Amino acid sequence: MKLKAVFIGAGSMAEAIIAGALRSGALTPEHTYVTNKANDARLRQLAEEFGVQTGYETSTAVQEADIIVLAMKPKDAEAGLLSIRPFIHEHSVIISLLAGVGLDFMEETLGKPCAIIRSMPNTSAALRKSATALALNRFVTEVQHAAAIDLFSAIGTAITVDESQMDAVTAVSGSGPAYFYYVAEAIQQAGEDLGLDHETAKELLIQTLLGAAAMFSKHDGQAAALRKAITSPGGTTEAAIRTFDEFRTKQAIEAGVKEAAVQSKRLGKAYIR
Repeated sequence: MKLKAVFIGAGSMAEAIIAGALRSGALTPEHTYVTNKANDARLRQLAEEFGVQTGYETSTAVQEADIIVLAMKPKDAEAGLLSIRPFIHEHSVIISLLAGVGLDFMEETLGKPCAIIRSMPNTSAALRKSATALALNRFVTEVQHAAAIDLFSAIGTAITVDESQMDAVTAVSGSGPAYFYYVAEAIQQAGEDLGLDHETAKELLIQTLLGAAAMFSKHDGQAAALRKAITSPGGTTEAAIRTFDEFRTKQAIEAGVKEAAVQSKRLGKAYIR
């Protein structure tokens, strides 16, 4: 039996998850319903591209759903929860994609016992390469937990963490793809400055990133050991690393990731009662 899912919100993350889950077979178009606040053109786009069901009459869809995915902007969390509250039943499970919005806030807004899973995927979900962390409230059953793991495993990897770790997760994997794109942008530009044409620099860099990721995954995540293995004394890699160290690149990256976690906490304070 296929899961019935309702997405409340139709932004880029919702689309990424829908695309990945449909490709994997975890969801089917006829059992996937998408709504948003008022952007009818966006709903038509998703319906045309993925064949999903869309509209604004959500009461029946929410009542029949196995999974209700909150994919609106965090600032709209309270209004979104209140709009579905009358249709939530004891078997409902809500999966939140909302950065910074805590389980306590969602429970109190609903005002009734309800299984809620706070998740933090990333946009690589569209290619089934997301890293997703899940935090559960006390009402989530083993069956509901397994269903959520299955859904997010269909679009990458899924792990369960304590909610206290979600700010760190947001900083590391939620925002993580952007860090790698940022570095890739700099390397590609340097290659072009050195005389490579745009397409050649891009092709070389993409394969280098893919190869590095594959090596990293096969060596128990020992990034330092892998780096040292290709940093020969007096060689080109050593020259680059020495320059990075002079600019304190590693410290800057570490500080940036930690600041992302702090920002996640700041955003979350708006949803503490």
